[in-house]
Amino acid sequence: MAHYVFDCERMKYPNTGLHTYCLELGKAMLRQLQPTEELTFFANFKNKPDFGPGAKFLEQKSLHKFFMPYRQRYDVWHSAYQTSQFKPGNQKTNRVLTIHDLNFLYEEKTAAKRKKLLKRVQQTVDSSRYIIAISDFVKQDVEKHIDLGNKPLKVIYNGINVAEFPGYDTPGYRPEKPFIFSIGTVLPKKNFHVLPCLLQHNDYDLVIAGTIRESYLEKIMEEAARFGVTHRVKVIGPVKDEDKYWYLKNCAAFAFPSLAEGFGIPPVEAMHFGKPVFLSDKTSLPEIGGTAAYYFRSFEPEAMQKVFAEGMQHYQSAQPQDSIIAHANSFCWKNAAAQYLEVYRTFGQ
Repeated sequence: MAHYVFDCERMKYPNTGLHTYCLELGKAMLRQLQPTEELTFFANFKNKPDFGPGAKFLEQKSLHKFFMPYRQRYDVWHSAYQTSQFKPGNQKTNRVLTIHDLNFLYEEKTAAKRKKLLKRVQQTVDSSRYIIAISDFVKQDVEKHIDLGNKPLKVIYNGINVAEFPGYDTPGYRPEKPFIFSIGTVLPKKNFHVLPCLLQHNDYDLVIAGTIRESYLEKIMEEAARFGVTHRVKVIGPVKDEDKYWYLKNCAAFAFPSLAEGFGIPPVEAMHFGKPVFLSDKTSLPEIGGTAAYYFRSFEPEAMQKVFAEGMQHYQSAQPQDSIIAHANSFCWKNAAAQYLEVYRTFGQ
């Protein structure tokens, strides 16, 4: 019997991309296990995730950073985050590591802080035997900044699985006008404050969902006041899946001007509904959006307004919904799970 452990401790933070990644990949791998394989989830029981019936768990606690009580030899211990401090308790266990991004290289951090974070990733890589990147952009970043030794490095794209709720029509906040939608943790690297300028010369509202950092919210609203659109900018906080589904399905457009993404699941979720998607041209987003998205190559208001107006005009005239949906469907958790299990099986008994 081959025994694999999937470290999902980052799922203690709900409403995040890592939570979605662990949940969807975990469920998809469970469905594809062979009779001679067992998958166990290392997870925090205070927010115990639901992977479905029959899922097995090891309880994660903070002190396990210093002493891991699970000492048996597993075939694979899969660390789902590039700076995870939770290592397998048995040195003979093969550690597989997923690197989602080196976003700190692109954020406003001191050189000393970047060096410290890079050292942490290097240490995690040093204790691993197989490295997975979630995009070619991340792979190139890792090859440039991390010493891999002779460890294999493979790209496995994330999938998407948009929970749908047909007939649901009671969102917590219902816009009164056609609206531009965005979602993500409301902090500076997401760059949401550049979006209010898009509301000039039209009658759209802007709805931003996600856990809010209050200091950054102030900057967003300052920009809204600058363009005289304060009453049309709504930052609504975290939303449940039903509401996210409603906003994605009913928005006029989706905008995601993030400065640093290892992959970027929300834009692909919007493409699932055939929506016009407007992205920054930074880090992995051009790779993920491909030719199915429109790109902000400058954050100057006039340049953004031009891209948005021309993109919406193209969308309405060309009607590219089918090709947008097909692009979204190319990112599949079933395929991702099959590729991860293929990696696991290189170490299986």
